[in-house]
Amino acid sequence: MTDRSAMLTRFLTDAGVSDWIAEPIAADASSRAYARLTAPAGDSLILMDADPATGEDTTQFVRIARYLTDHGFCAPRIISADPAGFLLLSDLGQQSLAQMASRTSADQQVLYDAATDVLIQLDGAAPLELPQIDPVRGGQMVAITAELYAGSDPAPLVAAVQEALTRHAPLADRIALRDFHAENLIWRPHASGSDRVGLLDFQDACLAPRGYDLASLLSDIRRDVPADIIARETARFARGTGETADDMALRLAVLGAQRNLRILGVFCRLIAGGKGRYATMMPRVWSVLLRDLGHPALAELRDIVLRDIPAPVAP
Repeated sequence: MTDRSAMLTRFLTDAGVSDWIAEPIAADASSRAYARLTAPAGDSLILMDADPATGEDTTQFVRIARYLTDHGFCAPRIISADPAGFLLLSDLGQQSLAQMASRTSADQQVLYDAATDVLIQLDGAAPLELPQIDPVRGGQMVAITAELYAGSDPAPLVAAVQEALTRHAPLADRIALRDFHAENLIWRPHASGSDRVGLLDFQDACLAPRGYDLASLLSDIRRDVPADIIARETARFARGTGETADDMALRLAVLGAQRNLRILGVFCRLIAGGKGRYATMMPRVWSVLLRDLGHPALAELRDIVLRDIPAPVAP
């Protein structure tokens, strides 16, 4: 038994769940591992294994989880925590919004309305002290794509993204969970209000321009979001936050473009690190990126992207 296995055994024993059945859960892009622990009586908890030796740190996850639950959102409750990087969390459910939305198109309005309503509520929540994605930082974040993916000088792309953000999304003053998309949202149909949407994967939360998480939801590179849903949720969020739909659509376009420009570089790094499954997603990232860059106000950024960043080749 390795030292970490022994530490995990002690953690589970101390928490009184050493005899529960563990079923691995698909991991995300990080080094964290997850399992669902099920008791003989049927109760379940989620185990997170975030080994500090791999650079993981549960501190921010715990901090944001408690912030969200304190403000009335449905995030996992921290049942037990260990400095070695083990967490026991409440189990929010097994059905993601992505799984539910793939069943019938009729469900999508209900699902995306509920997710957007969570973001409207989050928009009005008191912000934490967090890193900011302001125009300067937002531009710097896409340098990885020029350097690793395109093998080009990052300066023109960074400057173009900074300029677009300065014009259309200059204020980084709203809390954003950063990975707010349908696969990271748990659908809880028997709950009500914001409790219907369980929140996961928020340890990288930041302060960002209003609408950042909505851009993550609607410019999703994991599944196609219908155009009518994009228009509906853009208008819904705009109404809920006191803005016009046209202004919000432009902001979502520039935020979606910034996010997916960075994702091209991040996926390139993951592929180089042996996570080849991300190669199949690259063409979709490119497609969604070009959709957002199709907004007339982003013509200059689009020109630079098409000049300096090659389209990915399907594996």
